[in-house]
Amino acid sequence: MVAKNILIIYPETHKTRIAVYLNTEPVFLKTIRHNEEDFTDFGDITAQKEVRKKLVIEELEKNHYYLDKFDIVMGRSGMVKPVSQGVYRINEHMIKDLENALMGSHATNLGGQIAYDIAQQIGKEAYMANPVVVDELSDIARITGHPKFVRKSVFHALNHKHVANKYAKQINKKYEDLNLIVCHIGSGGVSIGAHNKGLVIDVNQAFDGGGPFSITRSGTLPVGQLVDMCFSGEYSKDEIVEMITKKGGYSAYLGTDNIEKINRMLAEGNELAKLISTALSYQVSKEIASHVASLEGQVDAIILTGIIFDSEQFLENVKKRVSSIAPIALYPSVNDFEALAQFANLVLSGEVEVKEY
Repeated sequence: MVAKNILIIYPETHKTRIAVYLNTEPVFLKTIRHNEEDFTDFGDITAQKEVRKKLVIEELEKNHYYLDKFDIVMGRSGMVKPVSQGVYRINEHMIKDLENALMGSHATNLGGQIAYDIAQQIGKEAYMANPVVVDELSDIARITGHPKFVRKSVFHALNHKHVANKYAKQINKKYEDLNLIVCHIGSGGVSIGAHNKGLVIDVNQAFDGGGPFSITRSGTLPVGQLVDMCFSGEYSKDEIVEMITKKGGYSAYLGTDNIEKINRMLAEGNELAKLISTALSYQVSKEIASHVASLEGQVDAIILTGIIFDSEQFLENVKKRVSSIAPIALYPSVNDFEALAQFANLVLSGEVEVKEY
């Protein structure tokens, strides 16, 4: 096998993660952390691009990974227009939509932009795969209850599809032949989807509300109370959005979004921490169970993924409520780097269709 060098750019809110793969093997991983004050004077996410890109290049060169040695660049998926699953070439049209925050402003939007700039600099191509806006919802799943509102598909598509395919391979079946319920609990939101023969036909909108609460997000809130709060005059629109997407969940109840601190509170017997943890496992279980109906009662397995499932107590609280539905498969570690590296290798070998945005 000819050695191929793969660069992966993975921005998050307070950090930029980078990985270098030699074919399928990771040879360099680095997390560049950012303080909130680093970007205080920046008007929007896109304005952070040059600073983050410069830090990425400096870190690579410091460790003797020079840009002209890379064969392909992969960017973490961003908030582009709704697309089908697969791998996409990052082009100027996509960059424009990312810069304009077509589907919303989020750090993921920088993944495609930085990857594209670096690829252009070295005369290579940049790609993204299974972006968060993969849309395979059934028509009935889009109905909300009022024609002015439509349910949108925004979820952790990359990891959902990755663990679903991994599970299918482990049982010697094809993802496209299985009915699965996949539950992803990340440091941001929680997304729980019904995978029907390779398509996610229903999933909660994890980006700005919907489904269980999480470490920092409020999840589905009582609508009447939320409307009253919006028109109370006490909060601006930005403050309400921040409450829902950044300062809800564990952060609001426990005063911290640090999972290590939360686990320490649980270990020390903090009663509030125990209550909130149990409530999250309860909400997650209810959302999982709802997709038995989405899949018409035909469920081959439930897949649980996310580091929170390293907590034996949390895991057991979920298992006792849903284990009667179907077998449970556990993948605590979320490895989006591995998923993106696999796509990069498929592109380089010509084994996957590259879609144009």
